[in-house]
Amino acid sequence: MKTQYYTATTLDGFLATEDDSLEWLFPLGDLEDSSYPEFIAQVGALAMGAATYEWMLRNAEAVVAETGAAWPYAQPAWVFTSRELPRIEGADIRFVQGDVRAVHADMRAAACGRNLWIVGGGDLAGQFYDAGLLDELIVQIGSATLGQGKPLFPRRVLSPVLRLMSVRQMGAGMAELRYEVGKEGAV
Repeated sequence: MKTQYYTATTLDGFLATEDDSLEWLFPLGDLEDSSYPEFIAQVGALAMGAATYEWMLRNAEAVVAETGAAWPYAQPAWVFTSRELPRIEGADIRFVQGDVRAVHADMRAAACGRNLWIVGGGDLAGQFYDAGLLDELIVQIGSATLGQGKPLFPRRVLSPVLRLMSVRQMGAGMAELRYEVGKEGAV
């Protein structure tokens, strides 16, 4: 069981624009040509921040067009928020706040030995990293730049904590990097 941050970023390290748009990402590739189908098959639970969840709510029509459902996940999801947010009917969503360690334990139990996916954003993934709970970064880098926006991983992480495990080209517009996250004193 791994806790994984699987995401896409621009060449200059942004997940989304300042107003949380992901429009830069859609022209760069086909989800079915990526590692996503294999990745999601191994996921037992997921966590996402409020901005990611709200993006899904605002873009429900696009999500349905791309995936066939307003909530494309069969796994239970923990949404980190300090506000009340609307629920998506039929989705197994648990709204939580506070320290990621307590939620991580619940996620592990629900995942039944499968991996945990930190969907986003970058700060939420950073909180799992800060708590020593992040095992792997899987970053798909798109051939686009934004100049500013929501950062991929707003933490200072210096070598040798991240160990590059693989590199994969995905069509003409994307590359995937997989990093193992070393634990303190483990490298």
